[in-house]
Amino acid sequence: MLKKLLFVVLLCTTGLSAQDYFYKKFYPFNPDIPSPEAFLGYGIGEHHTRHDLIVAYLEKLATVSDRAKITYYGKTHEGRKLVILQVSSPENLENLSSLKEKHLAFTKPEENPTYTEDLPVFINLAYNVHGNEPSSSEAALLAAYTFVASEHAEIKNYLQNAVLFIDPTINPDGRDRHTQYANAYQGNPLVADPQDAEHNEYWPRGRTNHYWFDLNRDWLLAIHPESRGKLKWYHEWYPNVVTDFHEMGSQSTYFFEPMKDNGSLNPIMPKENYEDLNNLFGDYYAKALDSIGSFYFTKEVFDGTYPGYGSSYPDLQGGLGLLFEQASSRGHKQTTAFGEITFPFTIRNQYTSSITTVKAAVENREVLYNYQKKFFKSALTNASKNKLKAYTFNAENDKNRVKAFVDKLLLHQIDVYKNGDAFVVPTQQPQYRMVQTMFETYSKYRDSVYYDASAWSLANFYNIKYKSTTNGALGTKIKTTEDLVSLTPVPSTNYAYLIDYDDYNAVAVLNYLQQNGLVISSSFKPFTAATNKGEIAFNYGTLVVPVSLQKKTASEVHELLIKAQEKYQVPMYSVSTGYNTKGIDLGSGYLTPIKKPKLAMLIGEGINSYEAGEVWHLLDTRVHMPITKIPMRNLSRASLAKYTTLVMVSGQYNFSKAEEEKLKNWLAAGNTLVTVGTASKFVIEKEWVKESLTESKKDSTATERQPYVDAREFLGKERVGGAIFKVDLDITHPLAFGYRDTQIPVYKNNTVWLQPSKNPFATVAKYSSNPHIDGFITKKNIEEYLKPSASLLVSKHKAGKVILFADNPNFRGSWYGTNRLFLNALFLGNYINLPQ
Repeated sequence: MLKKLLFVVLLCTTGLSAQDYFYKKFYPFNPDIPSPEAFLGYGIGEHHTRHDLIVAYLEKLATVSDRAKITYYGKTHEGRKLVILQVSSPENLENLSSLKEKHLAFTKPEENPTYTEDLPVFINLAYNVHGNEPSSSEAALLAAYTFVASEHAEIKNYLQNAVLFIDPTINPDGRDRHTQYANAYQGNPLVADPQDAEHNEYWPRGRTNHYWFDLNRDWLLAIHPESRGKLKWYHEWYPNVVTDFHEMGSQSTYFFEPMKDNGSLNPIMPKENYEDLNNLFGDYYAKALDSIGSFYFTKEVFDGTYPGYGSSYPDLQGGLGLLFEQASSRGHKQTTAFGEITFPFTIRNQYTSSITTVKAAVENREVLYNYQKKFFKSALTNASKNKLKAYTFNAENDKNRVKAFVDKLLLHQIDVYKNGDAFVVPTQQPQYRMVQTMFETYSKYRDSVYYDASAWSLANFYNIKYKSTTNGALGTKIKTTEDLVSLTPVPSTNYAYLIDYDDYNAVAVLNYLQQNGLVISSSFKPFTAATNKGEIAFNYGTLVVPVSLQKKTASEVHELLIKAQEKYQVPMYSVSTGYNTKGIDLGSGYLTPIKKPKLAMLIGEGINSYEAGEVWHLLDTRVHMPITKIPMRNLSRASLAKYTTLVMVSGQYNFSKAEEEKLKNWLAAGNTLVTVGTASKFVIEKEWVKESLTESKKDSTATERQPYVDAREFLGKERVGGAIFKVDLDITHPLAFGYRDTQIPVYKNNTVWLQPSKNPFATVAKYSSNPHIDGFITKKNIEEYLKPSASLLVSKHKAGKVILFADNPNFRGSWYGTNRLFLNALFLGNYINLPQ
């Protein structure tokens, strides 16, 4: 009832304009600076503002005011600008280079700077990483106007003592997808009914970026240009405070930190961060929100355990990351159990928290600088206490996969050295906590329920076989990955070329050559051949390009090979004979010609857009191969005959009887269906394949009574939110071509448990007898479900095949270690022969 009254009071504020509603206390404003309302032609909150208008307004502020300067840190997948408005006093902006140098001294342990009153605090006000959580970008416009135009003494004091970096929209592609939707369905008068179309976005909704990725999980993984650009900017400036504004369900209120306790047993971020600083700032937010009558909560949810959020990554960089969650109006006005929630109301809370963040940071800038200095010095102190001096790994047989991992380390400013064939990552460095994040694994936790993943050791994402060492030998420091893979162009031959299939980019080469009309074979057995570089042992899956069998001339074939090698840097060899020194010869029946697959994937309502986006992104950006995305609403009239392979990622598939028969008939005709996660469970339950799900054999009828207050946590802990496990891999299987190790890590974030197939040749990957590598899982799940289960199966459906992934091999675009399994399913799935 209180919240209902609150909305009524705020929305019926007599005699106040829209501007007064937001920032009356900061009058007077410079009349030469246009307000957002004057610039846009409508009041903030009356419509959702397009990203190009947001950028245009900030550019206008930079043009008309000496308090502001616009900068650009990149572009999105769709080409939208990623911008930051620098705001401070004219004197500070004039001397920003000098101030930056003094500020960065606090991030360098070898220096011992002393804080002085003339050093402003650096604050990154960052907004709208989730595109359909739009209130914060509108608040960014209000905040920018306030700091640029207000002549109030309080604002001038903040500008004298702070440098603000206003990032109005971290996810412009997603925001504009949602903005178009919300404005297109906006009624006049407004429709508050929750069932109205305005409040119920269509798939894939605006939360995610162009490829349907959650950018608030990408700070650590850094797959997308939005994140890579922001990280480059971040490590140039190292702000003291970073905001991360979000929205949540309409039935809630407002959240600010402190968060729920970190789930790690011994968090690597300092306790001073998540207790002292959070509580210090929390007092400011409470007073500010109390003053405008807003209700809020803290500490209950939103743990910061995963280090890849916009509110947790800064905590590992000597700064203070701050999360805010506003109940969403999901449009312009919506009825809730507490009354009506409006878009302007949601914006007001975000704006208030923005101004309050600056107030708290300015008044505690000495505390923040001393903390920043202590943070980086303690990194070296903590590292010195560790007996481990470094982590080492080799490029092994896949230099491009290792290159991608090294690139990720360098992006996070982690020092990496090259010592002979080994890469060395020392622990004794300012980014020691990030080194821990990349390599350390854990099995014990303080909590059992996580807002996100409980495992994120990136070395395992990339299937890096690393070792810890007490040896401090380093070698030469790596500054760039540009020259990590350097190949001599393959010489021409009139006989055949061999392409190393162990390399991560080999599938992209296969696709490139097929698109250019070459006939390519895959070796289903290993062999040793006499090449231009001497005798070489070639693994399962080696690609063979027979020159005489092509429709192109030998010189045209060689030119294509050279172009492919330049583009993808994959090892290639020329041979002049098909008579191999060991194993099969090049005319063997185990050399199978591989036709270019024609791919499709089901998308739409009920389907996991994250997983669908991961498939799309993988093929688009690394393989450079199109995949047809068929909306579920079109399935009944879509022709499937042209496709050889269909992908079904996790989701709730509610096919009509006719649609189900259509899919089964297509499959029975000899095509391949690739299923991931719950889609694998679906095809088993629907009996499209003769496989089974793992069931617990223990009697669970007798249960102990538990306190009701713990019910939510009790149910939550049985989920597998994200952990890493070891599987035993059949490297002779076509789905495992390109692997040499029989044990690899996989990522599991579901409770899909597949029984090993009764066909002895069909279980490609099974969880090992000691499977745990990293992350939380209950004893029940690991003993009763995980250990007896398979991670990857192949099953027949008449003349067709279904390839069933229990786990997501493409998780967040980062699992270079298991991408190959999925790509093999697409390119080689049609060539798997399963004996009865």
